[in-house]
Amino acid sequence: MKQGNFTLPGEAGYEKLTLDLAKKWGADVIRDSDGTKLSKDILDAGYQIYSTICVIRDHNEWARQHPDCQQESFLMAGPAAAEGAELKIHLLDQFYTEQFQINESADSVKYWQVFDRTAEAEVPTGQWDYADGTVTIRGCTPWHEYTVNFLAYRIWEEISMYNYVTNSWTGEHLMQIDPRYSETQEYMLDWMDRWCKEHPQTDVVRFTSLFYNFVWIWGSDARCRNLFTDWASYDFTVSPLALDQFEQEYGYRMTSEDFINQGKLHVTHMPPTQHKRDWMEFIHRFVVSFGRKLIDIVHQYGKKAYVFYDDSWVGLEPYSEDFGEFGFDGLIKCVFSGYEVRLCANVPGVTHELRLHPYLFPVGLGGAPTFMEGGRPALDAQRYWIHIRRALLQQCTDRIGLGGYLHLTLGFEEFNDRIEQIADEFRTIQELHAEGEPERLPVHVAVLHAWGKIRSWSLSGHFHETYMHTLIHVNEALAGLPVEVSFISLDDVKNQDLSRYQVIINAGREGDAWSGGDGWKDPEVVSNLLSWTAAGGTFIGINEPSAVEGTTHRFRMAPVLGVDLDRGEKVCHGKFTFTSEETVLPEDCEFPAKAGIYLTDPETRVLRAVDGAPVYTEHKFGKGRGVYLSDYSWTPASLRVLQQILTPEGCELPASDNPEVETVWFPASRTVVFLNNSEKNQHAEAVVDGKKVAADLAPLADQYIKI
Repeated sequence: MKQGNFTLPGEAGYEKLTLDLAKKWGADVIRDSDGTKLSKDILDAGYQIYSTICVIRDHNEWARQHPDCQQESFLMAGPAAAEGAELKIHLLDQFYTEQFQINESADSVKYWQVFDRTAEAEVPTGQWDYADGTVTIRGCTPWHEYTVNFLAYRIWEEISMYNYVTNSWTGEHLMQIDPRYSETQEYMLDWMDRWCKEHPQTDVVRFTSLFYNFVWIWGSDARCRNLFTDWASYDFTVSPLALDQFEQEYGYRMTSEDFINQGKLHVTHMPPTQHKRDWMEFIHRFVVSFGRKLIDIVHQYGKKAYVFYDDSWVGLEPYSEDFGEFGFDGLIKCVFSGYEVRLCANVPGVTHELRLHPYLFPVGLGGAPTFMEGGRPALDAQRYWIHIRRALLQQCTDRIGLGGYLHLTLGFEEFNDRIEQIADEFRTIQELHAEGEPERLPVHVAVLHAWGKIRSWSLSGHFHETYMHTLIHVNEALAGLPVEVSFISLDDVKNQDLSRYQVIINAGREGDAWSGGDGWKDPEVVSNLLSWTAAGGTFIGINEPSAVEGTTHRFRMAPVLGVDLDRGEKVCHGKFTFTSEETVLPEDCEFPAKAGIYLTDPETRVLRAVDGAPVYTEHKFGKGRGVYLSDYSWTPASLRVLQQILTPEGCELPASDNPEVETVWFPASRTVVFLNNSEKNQHAEAVVDGKKVAADLAPLADQYIKI
């Protein structure tokens, strides 16, 4: 039994359970969680102590005395159709009134806007007024739809709100305060100093997280409670003061419509506007500057400062150039999947810790039972682990741990045993990396989208929230493949030396941030990529890569890919016929037929067709090539296909003869790892360093074999 690099959530009232599981799981750290405390017996048990703080909540008394310092958001009421010349819109009818309260101040109302959405025109301020929660619009055009953009205080902190619903929290609703205001800053600095004095046994202060939560707007109707969620949104960072300060600094005024965007908001899946980029930069610089002051206080008391890369993380931006200015000692990320491991592990300059799932809650984030009747937490843990372990084998982190209510593990011994195995396996992976890195392909892959580095390894949520997007599956596949991976933007294509990359992947739907949107209209982007490909690069386009309307090719990279997309404009044009080579693919590897894909060059090789549509093609372009896939979903079989595409000619790594089983070779320690990514028994063989090695694996299991 190995020890260390494991953080266990302790719980007062369950001291024996806490210390027994700390020993079983090899913990060296015990932490508290939201809603739990650590008793003296736990604090004095000889473990390092993490203490969880959320700096913007648990200040209700102060918040009641300073109601104007609560956090806010723009909301849109409506649309509502006018039957006559006058229309009344009740602002909060659609929204959860336990979360929102209208900000009726003059500083707020000056940012409100009313729109005729049928004509898409703003209604002049003289034609509407506000009273008692209702906006009255005059001079309406009958049967036009109208909306109102307004500012509302968020009177119930969203994570607290979620915990009340999920974990039956009781007591007072926790409010949230906005550090943009000078009086809030003065209060928070004093509070941080007092907190450090009152917690002498704390070794690590775990910030959860900083100031602004990811957007989570709840509705009044239980049938659609979650109106909008985006893990990377900046909608919860606004206030009249912030908007005024932005105008002073940038020389132009942000409007409510810059945030509301016709009711669509600015989900991360949309290419960012310049206004959004400016606002993100503005908020990030503030979060860094004030966050550093709190972290300096923590360091003055001889404690370390770790930050949880979830919840109120907005403005943190670990992939920004100035993240290091915070002075954080560690970064903690909750993980369901492999790409989230890399999201944490690739951030420079900090200790990297993963919080594993399932979280010790009665139900999971999807609402299914976990630590309650009907739950199978041991199986859940293993299903998450198969994704996490393959990413860790490529890039390991420093620590793992759990969070939540430890007493929920009572009666779930199979789960406790499984976490013991996972903890030991994690330490084995660490030891393998310490002896020497795994063998990798000589391939540097760049994932190309509108965001670039700032959204490395991420979309706008966890896998289960963004599974419908092609790129999330590509990220998940790449997380455990033996290649170097970077993330670049369309602007980077113009400003970077692309010769460092052997492969560039562009995967998304037309118009989304992951395909790239209007950025593809820039001729320099296209010409630079064509030049790079002609010099020997491989451009992989998936789904609707480089797609934009209004150009000769809808796929701007059609000259490289040898295929393009027709949405009906070329219904009268002739198209090349082809004979599919029907390349042998692993069983259960399917690429769906996509309407409108056609060949632009008779030399394009169709390696697989479905219902007469090319779904997997290859096209030579100079010394390089373009590869097109109609879509991509992560499966063990499709993983094998992507690795084959990425592998240079004449280069070979040890690979099992079974697509359901991955292999990773650590030459320094002479260890080959077999990973069964399926829920069935599997047999696999691989030739490693000239020797045939075989493994028989139970469902979801792995084997570490010394050669």
